[in-house]
Amino acid sequence: MKRFFLTMVGLFVMTGQAMAEMGKAEQWQLNLQEAASPLMHSVHDFHDILLVVITLITLFVLALLIWVMVRFNEKANPVPSKTSHNTLIEIVWTVVPVLILVIIAIPSFQLLYQSDDVAESEMTLKVTGYQWYWGYEYPDHGGISFEAYMKADDELQPGEPRLLTTDSPVVIPVKTNIQVLVTSADVGHSWALPANGHKTDAWPGRINHLPLYIEEPGMYYGQCSELCGRNHGFMPIMVKAVTKDEFDAWVQTQQASMGITDKSVDVARITTD
Repeated sequence: MKRFFLTMVGLFVMTGQAMAEMGKAEQWQLNLQEAASPLMHSVHDFHDILLVVITLITLFVLALLIWVMVRFNEKANPVPSKTSHNTLIEIVWTVVPVLILVIIAIPSFQLLYQSDDVAESEMTLKVTGYQWYWGYEYPDHGGISFEAYMKADDELQPGEPRLLTTDSPVVIPVKTNIQVLVTSADVGHSWALPANGHKTDAWPGRINHLPLYIEEPGMYYGQCSELCGRNHGFMPIMVKAVTKDEFDAWVQTQQASMGITDKSVDVARITTD
């Protein structure tokens, strides 16, 4: 008993530590990843609503089952009722589920709209899925582009997570509304960044979009979430969120290394309004 108690305490401690670290899942994590965007905060809120609804329904059904087993077993009720119709009960068990679905539907529709709203985007990031790596383009910054491949185990530096680290991270500025265009060059993929609350399919010949907004600097990880072939499990996503000054400096460095000299492209800082 003592060992069981200590084990449970350890699980809760590790879970708390996992929730304290943003950007990636941790061992023994029992909940969603910590939110890094307004969208993910809304996902957490909706999850909490569903958790309450599901718990109440489960407890109610459990209570009914216990009551039926105790009150209407053969020993306690040797002469069963022959009732075959009850208008009130039939109305209740029809109306109540409808009301529950309406309660769930209202925040669900709001969340769906929020997950697709890119109307106020300040910059664009294009993501292309390949077998089995990701390609990235910054059309608003002179056409900066690169591919991101997963690092092999012998290439990892201390602290870099296995199967999640790429050789070229996606660099974005924090507190910026970003429109992400997602497509594929071969088969179906899915660009997923759990801390942002998004998982968007990438299909050849089609462009999907999603809003990306990261609140705090840091490294955020994801993986392809669509079965896309033999190396499906080896095309991770690594997003590095930096301050706007650092992003401007990164843009200028990338443009210099790629020989981008078009001065008509706005490479100045994104406004902080």
